[in-house]
Amino acid sequence: MKYDKINSQLFIKNRANFASKMKPNSLAFFNSNDIYPISADSTMPFEQNRDIFYLSGVDQEESVLVLFPDCPREHHKEILFLKETNEHIAVWEGEKLTKEAALATSGVKTVYWLQDMEKVIFEIMTQAETVYINTNEHYRANVETETREDRFNKWLLAKYPAHAVAKSNPILQRLRSVKDAIEIDLIQQACDITEKGFRRILGFTKPGVREYEIEAEFMHEFLRNRSKKFAYTPIVASGNNANVLHYIENNQECKAGDLMLLDVGAEYANYSSDMTRTIPVSGRFSDRQKAVYNAVNRVKKEATKMLVPGADWAEYHKEVGKIMTSELIDLNLLSKVDVQNEDKDWPAYKKYFMHGTSHHMGLDTHDYGLLHEPMQANMVFTVEPGIYIPDEGFGIRLEDDVVIQETGEPFNLMRNIPIEADEIEDLMNK
Repeated sequence: MKYDKINSQLFIKNRANFASKMKPNSLAFFNSNDIYPISADSTMPFEQNRDIFYLSGVDQEESVLVLFPDCPREHHKEILFLKETNEHIAVWEGEKLTKEAALATSGVKTVYWLQDMEKVIFEIMTQAETVYINTNEHYRANVETETREDRFNKWLLAKYPAHAVAKSNPILQRLRSVKDAIEIDLIQQACDITEKGFRRILGFTKPGVREYEIEAEFMHEFLRNRSKKFAYTPIVASGNNANVLHYIENNQECKAGDLMLLDVGAEYANYSSDMTRTIPVSGRFSDRQKAVYNAVNRVKKEATKMLVPGADWAEYHKEVGKIMTSELIDLNLLSKVDVQNEDKDWPAYKKYFMHGTSHHMGLDTHDYGLLHEPMQANMVFTVEPGIYIPDEGFGIRLEDDVVIQETGEPFNLMRNIPIEADEIEDLMNK
């Protein structure tokens, strides 16, 4: 891993919080992700399952975490199963976690090698009544691949059919959505790396460069600051490409007079940042571009103020829609007649701003969080309004990551990333 060691107290606290929500005499299993093949002997870079990382800090394949808070044997209340390391693995792949290193990373005192897992599971399953299985129930999830977790759950329930079954996911959705101070610091570090990348490209961008060259400048800065990758597939969209919401080809030439929409974020220690900025390729906005830009920025500022404890996610989006509607009328993109005759299920403003304003942020870019429950302090949300005008050849989106506070306005983790139109122009024309 490229990141600095994380304080194990985070994972100790996370496990304690999860255990406090479990049913009496129950145990829970959490598996690492697979290393996915490409073809021949090639594989995708390993990405740890965020749930086992959240609960243990273990960031390697073939790992299993077990929580059994009511276990009659103290040393089996928490267990880690790991792939046994040896000299051969150390030479060819690099050293894996030793039992001592696993304890230092996670705070879990009982660590077994994987070859002992079935024997130990048999013992603890005879002592438990309910088993928690882990499933991905994120509202955006659409997974066709059978995961290591899926295979484990299938094996476990077939071998122990008499146990009651419960789901870990509702507990994790609530716990993971409210961030610990250590987590907020890690997200801040990801945002700070993103800032360095953005400042780098402000001096690099000019007519004639290719979108992928700008992507490369970001990646260079991310890697040299201990981020292993983009937090998500980056969008570097010049001109009308910005009106394709998930444009990721990043292969076109940036032309004079065009705007370029950058939806880019660095990860750090598996935590995400999520930034969007829109900049003028030539270093100056046209009057029309600046008017639309400033409208989007005003919507973002007003939307941010509404992210407070107790706010309802669906109602929040309705209120943001009203603010956006007013701005679109002022820009002569909508008329009052358009609004009077709008379809309530697809309001008039959706012609120019068709996506949501905010989503949870954390270990996943679209992080866990139950959208039907009120917002809470220490939740991290994006704020990302946009106006997309294909007929005028540009789209503008602006996005920051903010932490909801107990009182007052949210704390902006991207407060140091330039966003005002005049500042963007000044920096690009130094």
